Amino acid sequence: MYIQLIITAAAGLIALAFAALFAFEVMKADTGTAGMQSVAAAIKEGAIAFIKRQYSTIAVLALLVGALIFAVFTFTGNTALAWHTAVAFLFGAFCSGLAGIIGMWVSVHANLRSAAAARSSLGKAVKVALRGGAVSGLTIVSLSLLGVAIIFTLLGANPQETPFVIVGFGFGASFIALFAQLGGGIYTKAADVGADLVGKVEAGIPEDDPRNPAVIADLVGDNVGDCAGRGADLFESTVAENIGAMILGVALFPVFGVNGVLFPLVAGSFGLLATIIGILSVTEKDGNNPDPMRGLNKGYYVTAFISMILFYVAVMWFLGNIWFFYAGLVGVGLSLVFVYITQYYTDSKYRPVKSIAKASVTGAATNIITGLSVAFETTGVSAIAISIALLLSFKLGEMSGVTNGGLYGTAMATMGMLAPCAYILAMDTFGPIVDNAGGIVEMSGQDEETNRRIAILDSAGNTTKALTKGYAVGSAALSAFLLFNAYMTDVSKLTGKAFEVVNLAQIPVFVGALLGAMLVFLFTSLAIRAVGETAQYIITEVREQFKNPGILKGTVKPDYARCVDITTKGALKNMVLPGALAVLFPIIVGYLLKFEAMAAFLMVSTIVGLLLALVLNNGGGAWDNVKKFIESGEYGGKGSEAHKAAVVGDTVGDPFKDTAGPSLHVLVKLLATITLVFAALYI
Repeated sequence: MYIQLIITAAAGLIALAFAALFAFEVMKADTGTAGMQSVAAAIKEGAIAFIKRQYSTIAVLALLVGALIFAVFTFTGNTALAWHTAVAFLFGAFCSGLAGIIGMWVSVHANLRSAAAARSSLGKAVKVALRGGAVSGLTIVSLSLLGVAIIFTLLGANPQETPFVIVGFGFGASFIALFAQLGGGIYTKAADVGADLVGKVEAGIPEDDPRNPAVIADLVGDNVGDCAGRGADLFESTVAENIGAMILGVALFPVFGVNGVLFPLVAGSFGLLATIIGILSVTEKDGNNPDPMRGLNKGYYVTAFISMILFYVAVMWFLGNIWFFYAGLVGVGLSLVFVYITQYYTDSKYRPVKSIAKASVTGAATNIITGLSVAFETTGVSAIAISIALLLSFKLGEMSGVTNGGLYGTAMATMGMLAPCAYILAMDTFGPIVDNAGGIVEMSGQDEETNRRIAILDSAGNTTKALTKGYAVGSAALSAFLLFNAYMTDVSKLTGKAFEVVNLAQIPVFVGALLGAMLVFLFTSLAIRAVGETAQYIITEVREQFKNPGILKGTVKPDYARCVDITTKGALKNMVLPGALAVLFPIIVGYLLKFEAMAAFLMVSTIVGLLLALVLNNGGGAWDNVKKFIESGEYGGKGSEAHKAAVVGDTVGDPFKDTAGPSLHVLVKLLATITLVFAALYI
């Protein structure tokens, strides 16, 4: 076995051991009062019920796509490859599904314990929530690296051939991630919109009020969307990006041999080890800071710093060329830049959120107009940052003196950005854990000091969720370019001719580009519409229950389970159409217009998808924090006209930032893995 695979296996097992240790630490923590346990049990029950039904639906779809892959490869005369690719697809789908389930399982256990810890100190609550997030981050990234290493070994471990075969594994991961993110995103935002519009705007009751029939469905949504969906998303990111970099490494086989092909797995493994150190560096004392983000950011900086030291060791050990280390630094730099960009556009301390809050004074219309303006503005500096990172990493790769080193430099930047991925995922899962903890505290009637602490945590959680979405877009930008080049390399291999130019002056190629842009907008439309339609079901149900005067008086318990069931059915029904469109449409376009048009389709859909994801994520995040900013006492506080306008703006932003935006991250990479898998069909 290659030493790179041994390092990957060792790092993966060490990370899983620490994940088990953190899980044990979380599970033995205090579970609070009987009232807190009762609320948490209802959330857990609803989340498990949704996940079971969702993954049962997705499993059937995955089997159908697996059969389609087998049929297509058999049709093109590659019977042996048909089995390999179909099996790799199903294995990738299984691992991706498992990643999502692990993310959800951690959250529904850590939420109660974080809420209970908040009764004694803020620091304890931060530590429990971050340890819970770390279980998810370490396990999911370990699974992605071990999965690629296992499928690479099982399918021959030929460094010049196997990377092209294991793309099915990446497609399986992307396929499950898309439906997990879509279904979970539709569920969480439909429940959130229903709970906010009827509860806060119409009935005038607080957020997470136990009288609101949709409140449990809303809290369940944090787990199935932000945890299960994001877990599958980042699992898919690491898989797709590692496979894409491995394919580019094949082109450099004459220079680096197997080292260039398997280097991405080593880089990811060292990033896992750095993440463990970063998690351990965040102590209870850090959490007791009035701003918990300082402690969380400290852990991120420690992770990034250790990652780069280990990245240097890996580069010099396996590649022996310092310029590729410099290219990796560009990726780390881009991740930091995206963290700051996202924070600037979504944090209430800065101009964009304050401008939307001010506009809310004159009503919902001006709130939405200003919010859209901010959302579109975010693309400017973000696109410039991505462009500089690509140009700089390509130049550094060229300066290595290696033939085709420029493209490999962009791969190194992607590896650098992915190095702290497990810590980023831990921060992301921290968000829904503390969000749920806030609901548990409020619904169980805890004291004022506990509510104050949990409000601080909830604010930090909103920031971490926004930051991780920014990171996801940045990594998607680098990986999309990586995967696009991997597709061109694959086509060159299949045709036996160099494929280096995509000529948009040719009508079929231009049409392919046009259809690629169209797919992004149509997919986004369907995802947002799915939230609207599902929200209508829940709004109708909550209004119907509020006709019973005992519910608003607090003398009659609402039927939470019915709201959970209605939202589940609506989300699963409405996720199928956009998901099916994303999978089938590119296959049809590629088959009809052929490989060069498909390259244009992929190129333009990637550019448009990334920019639209920035608009949706940052715009939605800004609207969310505008609402919280006003609720803190600005412009009249809760119940004011500005607050009502901000709630409307937040409901518009909800499907932007938690359904369509995150789903576009997955869509961009899904399109790349589809083109890689079905490339033979487009020749």
